[in-house]
Amino acid sequence: MSTPEKPPIEIPTETPHHGHDHGGAPGHPSGESPNGHHDPAKQPYIAFEHVSKAFGSQVVLDDVSFFVLPGEVLCILGRSGVGKSVSLQNIVGFLKPDAGRILVAGEDITGFTDKQMQLIRRKVTMVFQNGALFDSLTVRENVAFPLRERNELQEDQIMQIVKGLLDMVGVHEDLFDELPSGLSTGMKRSVAIARALAAQPEAILYDEPTTMVDPLIARLLGDLILKLKHQLRLTSIVVTHDMRFAERLADRVLFLHQGKAHFFGTMEEMKQSKDEILQQFLELDTLVLPGA
Repeated sequence: MSTPEKPPIEIPTETPHHGHDHGGAPGHPSGESPNGHHDPAKQPYIAFEHVSKAFGSQVVLDDVSFFVLPGEVLCILGRSGVGKSVSLQNIVGFLKPDAGRILVAGEDITGFTDKQMQLIRRKVTMVFQNGALFDSLTVRENVAFPLRERNELQEDQIMQIVKGLLDMVGVHEDLFDELPSGLSTGMKRSVAIARALAAQPEAILYDEPTTMVDPLIARLLGDLILKLKHQLRLTSIVVTHDMRFAERLADRVLFLHQGKAHFFGTMEEMKQSKDEILQQFLELDTLVLPGA
C-alpha cells in the first residue's frame, strides 16, 4: 500500500493559490496582511487541527487536519465508514473529538458547552441525508420554524421570508402546504436547505446530498449550492461519494482513508496525483456498469 504523497496540511496565513495549498505542519492562521491589519477573509472559517475520534476500539478519525476559507466549498470524499459524516457531527457539536482542536469563525469550540454550541449552530447549520424535517409540519411550517424560534419577526414577515427561501431553492408554491411524506427525496433536501437558510447561517454542512436522488436532481442540488456560494458567500462543506458532483463544486477536496487525511488540495491536484489509493478511488468512480 502506498503512503500519501502530500506532506502534512498547512493552515494558511493568507489565501493560498491553487497548487500551493499545503506543505509543512499545521499552523495558526494569523489573518494579518503585511501592514498588520486583520483580514478575516484570509482566515479559515472552519479548521481541524490534529483531530482524532474513536468509538471504543474503532478509530474513525486519526490526526486529521484540514480547513475551509470563508465563501469556499470543501468536498469531503472517501469510501463508506471513513469518518466523513463524523467530521460534520464534530463541527456542530453532536460529537466531541478525543484529541485535537476544531476552530469555527476564529473560535476554538473543542471544549464548548451545549449552550455555547447552540450559538455556533446558528452560524453553522447542517443539512442531513434524510432532510430531518418535522413530519407533522408542512413545508411552509418547517422553513418557518427557525424564524419563529428567534421571536423577532411578525407573522407576515415570516411568511414573506419563507416564500422567498422556498422560491430560491426551487420549491413550487403548490407544495408549500404538503407534509414531508408527500415529497420526493430531492425535494425534501431542497426544503431542508431552505430551512437551514432561514437561520441566516454563515456556513452550511451537507451530508451526502445526492444519495438516493437521480442525476437531474443531483445536478439541481449542485446548482443550488453554487448559487448560495456566489450570491450569499456561504461557506460550505459537502460530504459526498460522488466524484462528478465534487468536481463541479469543490474549491478544495479532503480525501479520507482509514481515518486519516490521505489527501487535501484542489480537485486538479487530486486527479493528477500518482498516489495508488487516490487512483483506485478515481478509477472506481469512472466505471460504467453495463446498461447504465
